[in-house]
Amino acid sequence: MRDGAGGRIMPEEVTAGVSSIVDLSRALAGIAEAVAPSVVRVEARGRLPASGIVWSAEGLVVTADHVIEDDEHIRVGLPDGAVVAATLAGRDPTTDLAVLRTDARGLRPAVWTDPHRARVGHLVVSLGRPGRTARAALGMLSTVAEAWRGPGGAVIDRYLQIDRRLPPGFSGGPLAEGGGQVLGLNTAGLLRGAVLAVPAPTVGRVVETLLAHGRIPRGYLGIGAQPVRLPAGLRQALGQESGLLTVSVEPGSPAERAGLQLGDVLLRLGETTVRHPGDLMAVLGADRIGATLVARLLRGGTVQEVAVTVGERP
Repeated sequence: MRDGAGGRIMPEEVTAGVSSIVDLSRALAGIAEAVAPSVVRVEARGRLPASGIVWSAEGLVVTADHVIEDDEHIRVGLPDGAVVAATLAGRDPTTDLAVLRTDARGLRPAVWTDPHRARVGHLVVSLGRPGRTARAALGMLSTVAEAWRGPGGAVIDRYLQIDRRLPPGFSGGPLAEGGGQVLGLNTAGLLRGAVLAVPAPTVGRVVETLLAHGRIPRGYLGIGAQPVRLPAGLRQALGQESGLLTVSVEPGSPAERAGLQLGDVLLRLGETTVRHPGDLMAVLGADRIGATLVARLLRGGTVQEVAVTVGERP
């Protein structure tokens, strides 16, 4: 309250405000303290080290793929200050995830949580360990959306974007919610101009596949393509505004073996209409490797169909 004489703030009002700020401060510190033992330093590039998240007590660490520039001389700085050598168990650039294997034991794995509970406006804490000690940065979820397909064609289970740039060395570290659990792995390398968190379900799926196979199987045609608008007459006849112009065909690729040529405009692959590269990537999942699909294309003004057998990306 304010008194009637001078409009001053009364003591009880000051006390209430301080109490709420102190409680928030303590809660944020509690989040950082709960998650920090699961955050490690990743030394795999010449400049500032990055961060990683303990995946298992047996020495597995998950981090951002783009921070692994030297995959033969990787070191991991542990929460207790020890530094151990690490090997690359597998990597997937399309989700910007990599798994490292160390001989460390007794580590504390992060506790992950369902990202579907996240809401725009939720306060979140990003953690990193670019040096010896863990560091924290407060942010807010600025965008939360459904599953989406990344630039490399991978399905990301949830779109989680925070409202600030990551401090140096925080890529590969965790994004924690109010309960001290990890929503996802922070990265500035997945989508240009955006700081995203790869959500927990995506991380789990990719880590399991990398540990089993060392890579993520992806379908492959072997073409370079860019969107092109179709001529007016064809747009009406085909019921399609655009297609993919073939600008390169790799020697020995499935596309070359099928007879695709420079200048072909790809209209459909299998049952999927392709208007931009994301449509094509959506068709080329691991389940399509080895499958023969009919490619509908425009060549010299004439619609043609050819059969192409999907290969596996090298």
